[in-house]
Amino acid sequence: MLIAAMRALLVQALEPRAMAGVDQHSDYRADPWGRLNRTVEFVLTTTYGDTADAERAIDHVRRIHRRVRGTDPVTGAVYSADDPDLLLWVHAVETHSVVTAYRRYAGFLSDRSADRYVAEMAQIPERLGLPAAMAPRTLGELRAYLRGVEGLHVSPAARAGMRTILEPPMPPVVRPLWALPAAAAVAILPRFARRAYGLRWFDPATPPVRAAVFGFGRVLDLVFPEPPLVRAARARVQAA
Repeated sequence: MLIAAMRALLVQALEPRAMAGVDQHSDYRADPWGRLNRTVEFVLTTTYGDTADAERAIDHVRRIHRRVRGTDPVTGAVYSADDPDLLLWVHAVETHSVVTAYRRYAGFLSDRSADRYVAEMAQIPERLGLPAAMAPRTLGELRAYLRGVEGLHVSPAARAGMRTILEPPMPPVVRPLWALPAAAAVAILPRFARRAYGLRWFDPATPPVRAAVFGFGRVLDLVFPEPPLVRAARARVQAA
């Protein structure tokens, strides 16, 4: 999920209105770890929480969205976090990033299961205000939508965001550990995104990065317990 989130943020930032909203209404530069933790909690809750918990998390985000509006200083375009186009963009990139990261670094995911995941995740933006049936319901529809998006570019705010994502503030002793997820995120960025940011990637490095992430993930699974939300979700499934 961390690698998927990093990839998603880098791609989402290429939409100038979306990035302007983050830049002007978020404290991610002053508190990047707090912002990341809130994002993780939202994804965990809407994925593994029960319906009541998920709806409370979505209601909280909806209230925040009402205050997020302004003007992109680069293009002059007016934006609002409630704009269906922006809701769809953020949702589509996040969903596609999760599928991409899982397939590259976690395990096998059939097209049927990917379609089911995309269809289930469509409930979230619709509860945030996206008109019904606007969100893609299959992986093919999701890819077709993403291929058709125009006007993407790297703004100064997006470039600053990239630096925060790939080189966040942390003690020097642990900084080398961040190199692995950062490299893994860059490896699965769309080629046009890497070119836009000026990030170079050497394809021969992909297999060792993939092996390292896969192995490190298995170690983490053994060392750390599942989050309480995941354990509760497994218990509900078993009880049903």
